[in-house]
Amino acid sequence: MVEVVAALIWERNKNENKFLICQRPANKARALLWEFVGGKVEKGETKQQALIRECKEELNITLSVGDVFMEVTHEYPDITVHLTLFNATILEGTPQKLEHNDIKWITPSEIPNYDFCPADVEILEKLLKF
Repeated sequence: MVEVVAALIWERNKNENKFLICQRPANKARALLWEFVGGKVEKGETKQQALIRECKEELNITLSVGDVFMEVTHEYPDITVHLTLFNATILEGTPQKLEHNDIKWITPSEIPNYDFCPADVEILEKLLKF
């Protein structure tokens, strides 16, 4: 099983709350599906350290990692992942498409408009209740 971390990054304003989603590159597994930014935890890293590193590499942002929003285990045909999704806020930088095909800020009500990675389905169901 592979340990994977991801960030639930909210952009809050007085009218609506949006969170950040990223579209996987066309040349990777689960191509062009949407997901939360993050990646694999490497040997010697804490989950929080891995998430900070991944967000710097993929979006060129510095994160403040908060508490765990949800944990999910999912079996894909090629890999089994244990995903830990953390609440997070951007301390520094504006998200840039360094690795992803696209990035968007969406409201929970917009979730059905996007095709997400299967591992994210339980998380999205929880977010739809917000």
